[in-house]
Amino acid sequence: QVQLVESGGGLVQAGGSLRLSCAASGRILSNYAMGWFRQAPGKEREFAAAISRSGGSTYYADSVKGRFTISRDNAKNTVYLQMNSLKPEDTAVYYCAARFNYQDGVVITSDSYRYWGQGTQVTVSS
Repeated sequence: QVQLVESGGGLVQAGGSLRLSCAASGRILSNYAMGWFRQAPGKEREFAAAISRSGGSTYYADSVKGRFTISRDNAKNTVYLQMNSLKPEDTAVYYCAARFNYQDGVVITSDSYRYWGQGTQVTVSS
């Protein structure tokens, strides 16, 4: 099994920045595609960002493109989400997810991921 623990969420004003971390245990992450998803109040969970096994490929939802950056450090067994120029509509619980992959590609659908973290709250005030 893979255990994922998110951290780094908090309360910020619009225009501010946060850096989320997802620390993994149980397995090394080098063979896993990783993703970040978010769920806003009253909304369904939605895709935010994904990164391939090697970190060589990334993909972003249109709503966060240009503002968020996903990265990974397989030596540290950790993935990150740098969130800049935050907007009130970014307010959500953010979840880290992992999926074993044989190929070095991105995975962007929530039902493709097997392992999930508990989530970390991000609140952006106006």
